[in-house]
Order: sequence, then structure tokens, then C-alpha cells
Amino acid sequence: MPIVAERRQRLKGLHINRMIPNVLTLLALAAGLSAIRFALNERWEHAVLAIVVAGILDGLDGRIARILKGASRFGAELDSLSDFLCFGVAPAFILYLWSLAGAGRIGWALVLLLCICCALRLARFNTDIDEEERPAWTRNYFTGVPSPAGAGIALFPMVLWFQIDANFVRHPVFVACFVLATSLLLVSRVRTFTFKKVRVAHRWILPAMLGVGLYLALLFSAPWVALTLTLAAYVVSIPFSVRRFERHRTRQAAQPPSPPPVGERSSSVVDAG
Repeated sequence: MPIVAERRQRLKGLHINRMIPNVLTLLALAAGLSAIRFALNERWEHAVLAIVVAGILDGLDGRIARILKGASRFGAELDSLSDFLCFGVAPAFILYLWSLAGAGRIGWALVLLLCICCALRLARFNTDIDEEERPAWTRNYFTGVPSPAGAGIALFPMVLWFQIDANFVRHPVFVACFVLATSLLLVSRVRTFTFKKVRVAHRWILPAMLGVGLYLALLFSAPWVALTLTLAAYVVSIPFSVRRFERHRTRQAAQPPSPPPVGERSSSVVDAG
């Protein structure tokens, strides 16, 4: 009887709202795989744009899941697997075909390092989600650079190459420096902004909308310039996020610990006696 009841429960189906975030994750996964295909055909600009599309879809699926109340453990695991391919394997593979193959075994070692660090970063993120005992303000920060941002930093030399077409930008040593720095940032304890709970004051809403409009105009008219400015602004924001996190932690350490509830206090006295 329990087996029959379980089968009947499964036959009820899944609401379409719970499927939309997973569909977006699968689209991001398809974009990451397409980026590898573009790289095999040496269509470098299309490869980077596919990674950008995967990043946009990755930013949408989680938010839409929360809005539609379709978040699930299955979706979280699928999102992690998609992130590993789109922002770990695909950028490393693209950079290897574009430049790092000229470095021989060292270039391949850097590819492996980037993939491994991305996997470790995602595993740490999944375990941090399950931690309930931490202050609410810490959820405004990532531990280390998130994998989409790491993919952008690693691909920064290629984005520059699209604009200036200089040989030194494609040199394996130059590219290796970015890959190594990205790998270290992924697994580091550096605190970075999540930008998930940014609130805009009422008087700044119109200027903010104007700024978004200008950014979108620049993105469609000169995408590589817009992407360069975006990556540069993110890298510049890292020292500010570290400084703000330390201020929060120092302020919390200076506060006296809150007394335990009355029930817990009385029970501890009874146990001591």
C-alpha cells in the first residue's frame, strides 16, 4: 500500500511554476556547451557571448524560483552542476584553445586548476547555505568570488583582445596570470558583495533608471567596452566589500552577547544543581 500511494503521489505531476527555473538552468547549461562548440570552431566572440548569456540566465533562475515559490533541492543541485560547466569548464577550455595550449603542460595544469577551484567554490557555497547559525548581515556577502564573476575575470584578456587586438594580450604568460588569480579568488576567504539586497532610495530611482538605460545602450552598441567596464568595476568593488565586511564584524564583536531566554537559563541552573 505505501508503494501504491507513493506512485499515485508522483502521478500528480509538477506545477509549471516549479519547472520554469529549471528550464532556465538548462538553457544556461546549453549556452555553456555552445560556448565550447564556438571555441572549437574558433568563433571566439560567440563563445564569450554564450558565457555571458549563461551568466544572465544563472542570475535569473534563482530569483524567479523565489518569486514563483519553485525553489527545490533538485533545482539547487542542477544549478551547481550547470555553474561548474558554464563558469568552470567552458571558460578554461576556451582559454586553452585560444592561448594556453601554447604553454604546453603548464597551460593544461592551469586549466585543471581553474576547474578544480570552481568545483571547490561551488561545493563550499552549497554547504554554507545549510548553515543556519550565522548573522543575517553575512548573507550580503559571498565567501570568495562567485563562479560567474570568476569566469568573467578569467576571460578578461580575451575581452581586451577583441578591442585592441594586441599580441601580448593573447600571450600564454599574460593569460596564465589571470587564470591563476581567478583560481585563487574562487577558493579564497575574501568577502565580496552579493548585490542581491541593494536598495535604491526613492530620490535616486529615476537617476538609477537613467543609468541602467545608458548602460543598456552601451551594451548593445559597444558590448565589449560595456563588459570591460563591468568587470573592472567589479574588481574595484572587492576591496570595498572586504572593508565593509570587517566593519560589520568589528561592530558585532563590540556588542555584548544577548542573554539567553528565560527558559534556557532556568534549565541550565537545574542541570548545574
